[in-house]
Amino acid sequence: MEVEPATADDVEAIRAIARESWEHDYPEILSSESLQAGVEDWYSPERVRDAVTWARADLLVARLDGTLVGFAHAVHDFDRAEGNLLRLYVHPDHRGGGYGTALLEAVRDAQVDRGASHLRAMVLAENDPGNAFYERFGFERVETNDVTIGGETYTENTLHLELDGE
Repeated sequence: MEVEPATADDVEAIRAIARESWEHDYPEILSSESLQAGVEDWYSPERVRDAVTWARADLLVARLDGTLVGFAHAVHDFDRAEGNLLRLYVHPDHRGGGYGTALLEAVRDAQVDRGASHLRAMVLAENDPGNAFYERFGFERVETNDVTIGGETYTENTLHLELDGE
């Protein structure tokens, strides 16, 4: 397995993993309209390309034998010395193989290198596997907020991990 920065050549594979992950993970949580609208909005080709090139972003991918199997996207807030892990997805067919762990560790290290003292992650409150994943690494829920996806409102947990001493 390799974890490395994404390139412009990875845009469509990232979008495909996001789409397949949402379709796998969220049919009981999101309406089909919200699911489709969320994927098209959050993972539009333009947004993913911007994440590849934006200097404050770390868009990392995991590859298995050259095939992209997962990605993590974080941005750094220099004013708050904070990393914000926006997304971390592993293709449903490759879960359980350590790719999510490798991506989380790599994005955490990248944010520490940028000066982050803590890392925030956002995950839908009803996404039990997603919440459990982050909790296994020591993230703690610090707040809940409403997020709009496809014109519908859902509850999202904000999780926090101290990075001091990492």
